[in-house]
Amino acid sequence: MDDRLVPAVDRLGARPVLQRLGVLHEPEGPLPSDTAEVAAVLADPGFAAQLDVLAATLGRDPGQVRREAAGHLREMGATHTRRATHDWARFSHWLARAHDLILDPGQAQRLRALDRKQSLLFPFSHRSYLDGVTVPAAISQNGISPAFVLAGANLDVFPFNHLLRRSGFVYVRRSTADLPVYRLALRCYIARLIRNRRNLCWSIEGGRTRTGKLRPPSYGVLRYVVDALGATTGEQALIVPVSVVYEQLHEVPLMTGEARGGSKRPEDLRWLWAFGRSQRERFGRAYLEFGEPVSLRERLDQLRDETRVVERIALETCHRINRATPVTGTAVVCLALLAADRALTLDEVLDTVAPLARYLARRGRPVAGAADLTHRATIHRTLDDLDRSGVLTGYAAGTEAVWGIAPGQHLVAAFYRNTAVHVLVNRAIGELALTAAIEHDDGLATASREALRLRDLLKFDFFFPARTQFAHEMAAELALADETGGGELHEFTAADARRWLNGGTPLVAHLVLRPFLDAYHVVADRLAAAEDDEPFDDARFLDECLRVGRQWALQRRLASEESVSLELFKPALQLARHRGLVTPGGPAPAHRRSAFLDEVRTILRRLDTIAQLARAQKG
Repeated sequence: MDDRLVPAVDRLGARPVLQRLGVLHEPEGPLPSDTAEVAAVLADPGFAAQLDVLAATLGRDPGQVRREAAGHLREMGATHTRRATHDWARFSHWLARAHDLILDPGQAQRLRALDRKQSLLFPFSHRSYLDGVTVPAAISQNGISPAFVLAGANLDVFPFNHLLRRSGFVYVRRSTADLPVYRLALRCYIARLIRNRRNLCWSIEGGRTRTGKLRPPSYGVLRYVVDALGATTGEQALIVPVSVVYEQLHEVPLMTGEARGGSKRPEDLRWLWAFGRSQRERFGRAYLEFGEPVSLRERLDQLRDETRVVERIALETCHRINRATPVTGTAVVCLALLAADRALTLDEVLDTVAPLARYLARRGRPVAGAADLTHRATIHRTLDDLDRSGVLTGYAAGTEAVWGIAPGQHLVAAFYRNTAVHVLVNRAIGELALTAAIEHDDGLATASREALRLRDLLKFDFFFPARTQFAHEMAAELALADETGGGELHEFTAADARRWLNGGTPLVAHLVLRPFLDAYHVVADRLAAAEDDEPFDDARFLDECLRVGRQWALQRRLASEESVSLELFKPALQLARHRGLVTPGGPAPAHRRSAFLDEVRTILRRLDTIAQLARAQKG
């Protein structure tokens, strides 16, 4: 064992487990100073020429810049060795022991055939630290060439880093804006991996979601990959979106606390040991789905004349990840209980879940494990599992057993509900569009305009296809409301819209969108109250939103404390910036901020209308 480890490992009582798992083996010798890809980059005359140009631009000595770049490359360098890969597989199995991994072998078989022809790029959703263990393990254990995993440098934790570097983990710094030499070295390193037909794996979100739904994408790695393909003519790369969703996770309470402004614990040996020990309790299944692949080169050719190409591909990738993400029993049970805001019997939970299950079936949405969400045993097992983990509290001493959200667990339940929120967003938008049509005493034209307006309002929180494709999807969504239309959307009136809403089940807009639009309300209110000519500071503004949001939650001006979250305020602020409402000055900013506030309040009023209809349907 490395002498540096002895005191720390012994203080934690971790030595027996870590020795058994092979983590404390002496390394197989030092990692070669230049792995194959690093050596190839350093020997590339084109790389040297780029460094010389950069040195001239920066006004620095070329030799100094070359030495700095070589140091960065060796910091990134990774490889796959047999022993390290074997040892890491054992340790990662121990880390992920709380879950049974469910994966469709047919998907893996199709990828094995594609693996022989090109680099496979695996951008994955990120709900847990376990994703970085689960996804590469699923790739290599199913006969696909092992991937190089692009991981945050915050996970460069001794002593595990010596295993991970030899298991294909490339540690990447997160803040590189002031490191031009580092950015060039990373770009060229990724380009070399692509030229060598290596597979890559990374989190498309850049960090874990704190709300349960997919976060806005991080463009950095994808931009480097696009640059690499653009600099060559022969290499091919296939984007394979990856979704990972869990029935439950041990780390959710910590993440929801961070979303409300809490501090994040630094990743070190003590943290990793505590995280590993927390996985002792079984927590159900983890579902990994490979989404529909897309040829990156073909997509780049299609977008040759477009702007913001990387951003468009990233958003499309996230949309594909959502399409692949199945709905879990945990998600629908939490949705039902959050909607009721009281304890329910099993039959009452089933009464809420059954219309959702029928809707999912009509829309062809995947359900995790192909479970029957209308089956009593399925829902009963989910209720009991959530009760055992403390998310729910059950009571069986009366005439019927009931379950409700446990005290202090509403944000955790909301996290699980939000893992399925993407499948209900179009339905929610359709309900709001019909409500607008009723208010304007109009039909299809008003509903279509309102749906597109809502898409633009929510586009920083949810992932939508291009406007034309979205219009087709909304037409299909509204056609479901008309059971006499044969699946086709025809012209309709305000009376039709009122009839569809009164008889339509499930009504979900208030359940799906209220937490997000309440957060938008706080942001819009604070923007409208801000002085037009004062400098805008994001951190100070978001802190004010947290303070006012907590006040509103106490006053019951918000539907739940879930809306008091940096993860929800930030997209609203991003929308405001996109609309030119943040930068002081410009044409009538105070008037436009007030108009934004009125717009949000109008939608909230319509959500109240839908909530009243939903309550009336339940008697």
